[in-house]
Order: sequence, then structure tokens, then C-alpha cells
Amino acid sequence: MPLEMRPNCERCGTTLQMDADARICSYECTWRLNCADSFGIFVPTAVGNSFGDL
Repeated sequence: MPLEMRPNCERCGTTLQMDADARICSYECTWRLNCADSFGIFVPTAVGNSFGDL
């Protein structure tokens, strides 16, 4: 089952189009690329979880 992209960035609240470049973690938290890149590899809302493809 594919992960579901959320309609807004978890960090800044920007509305994301379905074809937007974004990062999604295994808990389906969704971030714009610029916001995700500021975290490095670890997801702030899920300690120990990572994006995996960064």
C-alpha cells in the first residue's frame, strides 16, 4: 500500500499540490522539500524515523 501524501506541509503549512515535490515518512507526515532538507535525515515528529532516501 502506498503512503498517502497530506495536503499541507507539516512544518510551514503550505498547501501541497498532488504533483508537488515532497518528502513523506513512514507515518505519512508530509513536508515540502525545503522544509524536509532543513531537518537533515531525521524526522522531527517521529524520533528515530528517517526519510530513507535523503
